Amino acid sequence: MDTIVTLLKDLAYPIYPWMNQVATAIVACLMLVFAPDINRTLRRWVGARSFFVRTLLFILVNAFVYGLLIVGLSPWLARQLVQVPPLWLLALLCGLFVFIGVWAQRQRQI
Repeated sequence: MDTIVTLLKDLAYPIYPWMNQVATAIVACLMLVFAPDINRTLRRWVGARSFFVRTLLFILVNAFVYGLLIVGLSPWLARQLVQVPPLWLLALLCGLFVFIGVWAQRQRQI
């Protein structure tokens, strides 16, 4: 059992310096899964507006809302993930990416 614990810790320690990139990947994956629902809701709200208004709102949502979510959530998520003990970090990250992948598959994203 000690060998498995040591192996899990040894595999997790090299991930810590890359936690900002890992957090950005998680947030980006979540955004990709949620984006169709957000865009569909936005399309319902502005469906009868002029082309200029629809285009402007599309640009604002994609550039600023999605951008701010990625820029704002990634550092926060990285800070939270750094606090996870190395014994559980690898399992948490693998489980999280598998969950996002399964969820995307069920939403017909893949």
